[in-house]
Amino acid sequence: MESKKNKFEWLADKVTQWSGSSYAFGFAAGMIVAWLLCGPVFHYSDTWQLVINTSTTIITFLMVFVIQKSQNKDSKAIQLKLNELIAASKEASNRLVDVEDLDEKEIDVLHTFYEKISDECESEDDIHKSHSIGKAEENTREKIEIQKGKGQ
Repeated sequence: MESKKNKFEWLADKVTQWSGSSYAFGFAAGMIVAWLLCGPVFHYSDTWQLVINTSTTIITFLMVFVIQKSQNKDSKAIQLKLNELIAASKEASNRLVDVEDLDEKEIDVLHTFYEKISDECESEDDIHKSHSIGKAEENTREKIEIQKGKGQ
């Protein structure tokens, strides 16, 4: 499914990829070294200091929006993947699909419920009682059989 990205999304993706690279770090470090080397030339003046302060402030301000755009997109993608896993699992509660849309009090109630389950599991000496590898394998076999049945 190919979707047409808007210009900001395309730019945000490119800037995010580049800013996380070793080239970006090298560029930033090089700019700092160049600024430091210019100190004696400009007699460490207020203008010399203002250049680095203003530059870093502007870059930081702009990067906040680019990073937030990237985080929002990644967060949505992760939520969709988790929703698919919940929806596909026979044992998982479908009530947790889109749980991120609940208000904080509702999420706290669910959190308390899952803390109880976790506490009960911690009291077990055998990890396989709460995390059965056999059960996971059985679920996988069942899914394969279901898919085979659909293919016929």
